[in-house]
Amino acid sequence: MDFRSLRYFVAVAEERHIGRAARRLHMTQPPLSRAIRQLEDELGVLLFERTPKGVALTPAGTVLYDETGALLRQAGRIRSRVTDAAGAATLAVGTLADTAEQVGGRLVPLFRERHPHVNVTIRESDLSDPTAGLGAGLVDVAMTRTPFDDTGISTHVLRSVAVGVVMRDDDPLARRASVSSAELSGRRWVRLPDGTDPAWTAYWTGGGHGGGQDGASPAVRTIQECLQAALWNGTSALAPVDQPLPAGLVAVPLSDRPPSDLVVAWPKTGRSPLVRSFVQVAENSRGL
Repeated sequence: MDFRSLRYFVAVAEERHIGRAARRLHMTQPPLSRAIRQLEDELGVLLFERTPKGVALTPAGTVLYDETGALLRQAGRIRSRVTDAAGAATLAVGTLADTAEQVGGRLVPLFRERHPHVNVTIRESDLSDPTAGLGAGLVDVAMTRTPFDDTGISTHVLRSVAVGVVMRDDDPLARRASVSSAELSGRRWVRLPDGTDPAWTAYWTGGGHGGGQDGASPAVRTIQECLQAALWNGTSALAPVDQPLPAGLVAVPLSDRPPSDLVVAWPKTGRSPLVRSFVQVAENSRGL
């Protein structure tokens, strides 16, 4: 038995329903059901009676619930004493604009369940820094998108997302199911600030097929600036196909461009226990 499976058990026991417990734990039902079955298999007893309305504790489950409550309270006291002795702990998390919701909406609450006394700060970077502050040493861990220069940085892929060409809905290509790079030759593309990572710039501004850094275009630093340039000036850009778009814009999938990976990133050297824990939470949240 581990503390995570016991916390899962307590949530189900208190909610008397797998679905409600899953929502409380910020997870989906299948992995929670599997965790409960694995705990039952490990103990060799049934912990819950399954009913059409939910679940009810068996006599064995009632004993485990009573014992687990005391154990988790003691573990909480131990954690508090250890963290108090260590002093205030902080974790700085870097994001890009479209990954901020991933952090604030999902990962930070899950992380705080593990580390309620840690002060988590979020630093949002603009499009000129695809490492989201990690490369400059401004954050401890980051949620960002590839591709970028990952020298000295470790990454773990959470999800791969296809990219599309953002264009006005009155564009001749707007109603296409997909477009190829060859069909985009000669287009005017958004421009990122000078000095931005070349790999990032080439990928997200159409570089390599007649587009790229148009010196006549003003540099854009945020996703909203990028989208407004497309809306008002007809400038083309690339974005994940699941990127929310304002009225008047569409994202047409680019058929021959590899997907961009949503990743959690951290320094290759000096990874702290809090960073390791955040990475684990991110890895375990992929199915949310």
